[in-house]
Amino acid sequence: MISVVIPYYNEAENLPILYRELVDVLKTIDEPAEIVFVDDGSLDNFQFSIFNFQISSKIQIKKIRHKTRLGKGAALNTGIKNSSGDVIIFMDGDLQDDPKDIPAFLKKINEDYDLVNGVRTVRKDSGIIKAYSRLFNQFLKAVFRSPFKDINCGFKAIKREIFSEIILYGNNFRFLPLAACYKGYKVAEIPVGNRPRKYGVSKFGAGKAFIGLIDTLTAYFIYRFSEQPLHFFGTIGAGFFILGFIIAFILSVQRIFFGILLYRRPALLFAILLIIVGLQIVLTGVIGELVVYLDKKKK
Repeated sequence: MISVVIPYYNEAENLPILYRELVDVLKTIDEPAEIVFVDDGSLDNFQFSIFNFQISSKIQIKKIRHKTRLGKGAALNTGIKNSSGDVIIFMDGDLQDDPKDIPAFLKKINEDYDLVNGVRTVRKDSGIIKAYSRLFNQFLKAVFRSPFKDINCGFKAIKREIFSEIILYGNNFRFLPLAACYKGYKVAEIPVGNRPRKYGVSKFGAGKAFIGLIDTLTAYFIYRFSEQPLHFFGTIGAGFFILGFIIAFILSVQRIFFGILLYRRPALLFAILLIIVGLQIVLTGVIGELVVYLDKKKK
């Protein structure tokens, strides 16, 4: 079975159109399918009734609603838990993703790929969104060695088995393709259409850009240092400790050989602070290593 998971927030005008387009495409596919709509606490009082449309017997419809807005990551996670397909397709509910691209995703999945990411070759978003996305992808290439051209694209197909190893939480859904690549899954990209938004307003804003930066730093730590936390904390802690030690050494030389008194020297207290903070950060890494070791020992 193929599951199409669509999280949405205040997309009343777009959903009926998207529904009709999806049904038309899914009817042409041999495999049975289901559409899982996840309402992330919408405030537009839209009543989505599936009984207004004629539907094929091989297509099932599910609708789940969050009582309050929890975010796209939580909505996707809810959709995955309430889906039953072997292949899960993520789509946005704003009509910018074209359901006609679904057969191309499935064709690539049938070529033994585990995750297929969409690439919006011609973007129909505002200049600010396109610039942010371009910078974000370049940053991932430089820091994470990302092989993806458009990791921000919400249109993708994933085999269910991936979610047995990769847990979706918070906003880490952005990095799902990268996590799958790091885990050794076979990944690919295909070009997809990107249509301009006709109804509703974009959910992107300055706040989301800042949150995206924080999420990137979190992902960097998890993917690079979750197995070896001492490498992260040890490097930072050693830097603080060495700087404090150098300052303390210079002050000691000045006191011993040149008779310069230290009780009026704030640099001494600063050096001691750096040494103590450095040791604490290193010890945090040691504790992290112990946690990782004990967790693996239990498994």
